[in-house]
Amino acid sequence: MITPAAARLPTVAFRALIAAAALTGLVIECAYGSVPFVLSFFTIWTNILVAIVFTLSAVRAHRREPDVAPLWRGGVLLFILITGLVFHLVLDNPSSSFNVVEDLDKLSGAKAVANQLLHTVTPIGAVLDFLLLTTPRTLRPRHAAQWLAYPLVYVIFALVRGALLSPGVPHRYTYPFIDAAQYGYARVALNAAVLGAAFYALGLALVVADRYRPPRENRISSPAEGPLK
Repeated sequence: MITPAAARLPTVAFRALIAAAALTGLVIECAYGSVPFVLSFFTIWTNILVAIVFTLSAVRAHRREPDVAPLWRGGVLLFILITGLVFHLVLDNPSSSFNVVEDLDKLSGAKAVANQLLHTVTPIGAVLDFLLLTTPRTLRPRHAAQWLAYPLVYVIFALVRGALLSPGVPHRYTYPFIDAAQYGYARVALNAAVLGAAFYALGLALVVADRYRPPRENRISSPAEGPLK
């Protein structure tokens, strides 16, 4: 006979592994670089959220408590998907006008491992958790609009940071598509608007996917309760 605790173990273990992957990548990045510089990237912000939310989700699953609120759980899924897709389709794509392939080719050892953990492993893990372990039909269309606040805050931060740094500082603007020194603010605003529309569409796609996922008995996460839904 499988006890309730044993039934929850795969979910607890899988979410703990996702959190550990994010945390490992973050520790490596901070160990090999300047912490203030490392903390200026969207990838780092988002993997910090992944580590926090998936740790909390694992603890709640272990305690048979309601999962993290859908607004937060779905938001973290969207943000880490953005991280993975932008990295692989834009930054690590030789055909992209915003690629940084030459810089990425220089990565080796622990830095290369961290790069894959933060841009590939955690996004894939989050998607698998969504598809296999979370309760369906908890995301709402309004969430897709609310989630846009996070990348908007990041873009504002990155532009203010870049404006305050002296010209010539390496990686003054953290991503090439928001490099106001090279493209000007009008082009950066256009880039941000295009990406924002794409992120909104992706958020809506997650809501639709969540609505039409068939319920499965192996989903052992409970719908979140509380005000932040």
